[in-house]
Amino acid sequence: MTNSQEHLTRSHKLRKPLVEKLRRERINSSIELLKSLLGPEFLNQQPDSKLEKADILEMTVCFMTQLLQQNQQQRRLMKHVNKLQSSSEEKLREADFSPLSSTVHSSITKDKSPVSSAPWRPW
Repeated sequence: MTNSQEHLTRSHKLRKPLVEKLRRERINSSIELLKSLLGPEFLNQQPDSKLEKADILEMTVCFMTQLLQQNQQQRRLMKHVNKLQSSSEEKLREADFSPLSSTVHSSITKDKSPVSSAPWRPW
């Protein structure tokens, strides 16, 4: 091996543990943040238990799943409400025009009423 290749290999070997350490610190920091966010609710349920990292991750997944399901239910409910509202508005518009149309209809039928039942005679 040449001198530069040795230097790169040693540099890589020295950097790899440092990179791994930084990665673990990020993971641990994120898990601690999750624990602080979930903590009050779940610590009340299990005050004397020590939460492991896996427990915190599982609780986060459960919480996020429930939140997603609630969100989907709310969206379906809002679609249903909007559909009912638009249907109701259509019926109101039809009801607004129905008195007018019945008035027009009755006046048309009055105008078409027969004048007399006798046959027509020119003289």
